[in-house]
Amino acid sequence: MARLHLRTNEAPIRTRPLMATFIIFIGIFAILFGIAASIVTGVANISFSTVWNSVFAYDSNNEHHVIIQSLRMPRALAGALVGAAFAVSGAIMQGMTRNPIADTGLLGINAGAGFVLVLVFAFIPSMPFEYIILFSFIGAGLGAGLVYGIAYFARGGLTPLRLVLAGAVVGSLVTGVSQALSLLFQINYDLAFWSAGGISTAEWFQVSVMMPWIIVGLIAAMVLSRSITILSLGEEVAAGLGQRTKLIKGIGAVIVMILTGASVSTVGGVGFIGLIVPHIVRFLVGVDYRWIIPCSAVLGGVLVICADIGAKIIAMPYETPLGSIIAVLGVPFFLYLARKERREL
Repeated sequence: MARLHLRTNEAPIRTRPLMATFIIFIGIFAILFGIAASIVTGVANISFSTVWNSVFAYDSNNEHHVIIQSLRMPRALAGALVGAAFAVSGAIMQGMTRNPIADTGLLGINAGAGFVLVLVFAFIPSMPFEYIILFSFIGAGLGAGLVYGIAYFARGGLTPLRLVLAGAVVGSLVTGVSQALSLLFQINYDLAFWSAGGISTAEWFQVSVMMPWIIVGLIAAMVLSRSITILSLGEEVAAGLGQRTKLIKGIGAVIVMILTGASVSTVGGVGFIGLIVPHIVRFLVGVDYRWIIPCSAVLGGVLVICADIGAKIIAMPYETPLGSIIAVLGVPFFLYLARKERREL
């Protein structure tokens, strides 16, 4: 077990680089295998050989080739991207705020992004997707600002419980307004898609638009990872070590908005990914965010791909919402964390 040269008042920071390296390599292999498994899974019975032929000898007259290229491949790739984005967003938030239950879904960021998307669907229905994603960034920022503003001005300040309660309030408020707008402007389908969360409608065009944003966000998170590790020790310790804490938090917030906005604009409000994955990663590799962030990205992609495969086969030929499957895992995990941290809450 390796040790960083940074120390808290109690103990040195511990990390496990060998375990982290193993997770990254195995996780990448799992993502590739999961993408292949996702492509062959579905109502239409497709073999691996057909997938291979569709990639290297595409035939536009072959129905299976068309299904693979136009539907299943972009869906699987979108799952890997948004899983990585949500997981890294949660890791950044937990590191910067030292809040063990920070998650884009629980803290209203997904809800804010979704609310602005509903406004776009209602008032500018013909807006191109490349502009829709920009509004999603704005909505993510508004959601985070509202939640943190409510929790900050509450008596007792920014505790984990107050943040979650503020997130619940903001989420309920914007969801109610969104439902009213959906009824008024007859966009119920779009709202239902966002509320349930899913990647079944992902297309190559959407993937091509969101991919650069997510890649840039992941790279920026890696660059900021050492500063997040220091900030996770506490603001006083970070300031004493020469860190510009406000600047780090500002950059981190922008990264979270980019990753969350790009993901929500494509797959809707899928929660709990950013809660579950970073905790598992910290348990396995320690508390150095130079390893937590890449491992979270890899395991987040694996989680969403596996959950999407489950969404296709649980009630075949019908699909189970992706958000519902992850919530089955996320809610018990949240309750466990809430009980574990009850003294801090």
